[in-house]
Amino acid sequence: MKSATSFSRSGMSDWLVQRVSAVILAVYFVVVVGWLLTAGQVTYDAWHSFMTCTAMRIFSLLALLSLAGHSWVGLWTVTTDYMTTRQMGASANFLRVITQIAMAIAIFVYVVWG
Repeated sequence: MKSATSFSRSGMSDWLVQRVSAVILAVYFVVVVGWLLTAGQVTYDAWHSFMTCTAMRIFSLLALLSLAGHSWVGLWTVTTDYMTTRQMGASANFLRVITQIAMAIAIFVYVVWG
């Protein structure tokens, strides 16, 4: 069954988005922390030149989009698994949809601001 609010067309695709985005975020974290540990004295100019080089700009955009996809799949899974009529009563579907809309808006704002 395909859900109207799922990130992609199937559970396997959602699983793959979650795993690939996790790897991208982990590599991004290692690169940034590695730079911080090896850069010596970290000044604004050094940080600025590191973060504005073309490779890091592309990598940062990829990490930002990965964070958006990762958070949507994870939060969508949590809300659909735990915000059910069995656990929350008759208003569960309404509350779940409102929560998912709020999450989508927050993720959208984060991506646009990022």
